[in-house]
Amino acid sequence: MLTGQTLLYFIYVLAAASVILAAEAFYMSFAGRRARVGIINRRLQRLGEEAPAEESLQGLLQERGLTASGDFIFGAVSLNRLYTQSGITGNPLAFAIVFVLAGLVMALLLALLFGFSVLTATVTFLLIAFALPLLVLRRARNKRIQKFAAQLPDALDMIVRSLRAGHPTTVAIGLVAREMADPLGTEFGIVSDEISFGLSLEQAIRKLSERVGFEGLHLLSVSLSIQAKTGGNLTEILSNLASVLRERRKLRLKIRALSAEGRMSAWIISLFPLLMFGILTLIAPSYYGDVWDSPILMPVFLIFGLWALLGDFIMYRMVNFDF
Repeated sequence: MLTGQTLLYFIYVLAAASVILAAEAFYMSFAGRRARVGIINRRLQRLGEEAPAEESLQGLLQERGLTASGDFIFGAVSLNRLYTQSGITGNPLAFAIVFVLAGLVMALLLALLFGFSVLTATVTFLLIAFALPLLVLRRARNKRIQKFAAQLPDALDMIVRSLRAGHPTTVAIGLVAREMADPLGTEFGIVSDEISFGLSLEQAIRKLSERVGFEGLHLLSVSLSIQAKTGGNLTEILSNLASVLRERRKLRLKIRALSAEGRMSAWIISLFPLLMFGILTLIAPSYYGDVWDSPILMPVFLIFGLWALLGDFIMYRMVNFDF
């Protein structure tokens, strides 16, 4: 009887210990997740890994397709600049190889399994291997620039307040790097590190403008260059620049709102024929009869496809403004 009761107590102890350990594991997992979420930008995450500051800077540059000095790695500067400004991290060659392999696999599937012609398979390969990555990079770059443009006025205001409090410029930029989220936080962190390792403020901001591709940074670079050569009140310059950038963004958003109807019309006009073609093909496969065997089918498709693309381009130019 004593043995059974002792065994029962032992089971109770094990159950209690299991509950305690499970609760502790859950808490540690939750706390670790919250700590990772609390790291607001990529640079702080790398610094949190206890890597030296110089090694962290080199890693941030290399994962963006740049050398340790901040220059482009490849001779194809325009492509390297597009990859860097997109914000995608990793080896650029690995990024390109993924799309080439995907295009090759899709072309082989179309040619061998589905019986498509060699021309169709070749065009599919070219589109996936070369056109699609460019579209992905351009879209990622545009989204990143828009996010950066929304953050920059607040960052300039933070620098202005720090300068008025008596801090030097490098400390003010370091404050932005600690307090702002990506993409601006990491980019200004790179600027802060580059200044610490010997670059001037004008050179670091010029490299920042090349990495991001935002026109507002060009204004900032020019303003700092003029201020360094001729003097002037830096806080007043940055404060006015923040106001200008905010007004430009407000105007851009207003134009986008006013042109929303035109953009939606372009999408509907462009996609409606394709949608109807797909619906008719599904519900009535014999609707088009023997038209597929006609020799003029492909030329007609090509002509009207190019005509539709021309219309899309005209509507795109009508609803996009440069100012």
